[in-house]
Amino acid sequence: MGAAFVGAKLALFLGDHLAVILRDDRPDIPWPGRLDLPGGGRDGDENPQDCVLRETREELGLALDSSQLRWGQRFSGRLGPVWFFAAHLEAARVNEVVFGDEGQGWRLMPPAAYLADPLAIPHFQDRLRLYLASRM
Repeated sequence: MGAAFVGAKLALFLGDHLAVILRDDRPDIPWPGRLDLPGGGRDGDENPQDCVLRETREELGLALDSSQLRWGQRFSGRLGPVWFFAAHLEAARVNEVVFGDEGQGWRLMPPAAYLADPLAIPHFQDRLRLYLASRM
């Protein structure tokens, strides 16, 4: 799983809701002003799990370990291979969230609301649908 990749994202459920980040609204970043999920680019030679766990800690202040990642799949991204993971935490962990310095804010959304929202990033909607279908 540690082969070359450029980044990783996480569908992070706190209870029944998805943690979603509103991206900064700047023209120099991809998907400005859109609804994103925790995650980002690879640092050094970290593996996909370490990447997504570090990014989640930086962006939402939540510490998870790799055993809490329920699902993961590799995809082809615009800049190279990427990973998409899913994790489920207790709803009470929302009290531990400390929003980082990237993005305009964060919120919890029912997964169906994220999947229907026109501001959600389309390929993350597709990956979330794939994950949810795998649970059936």
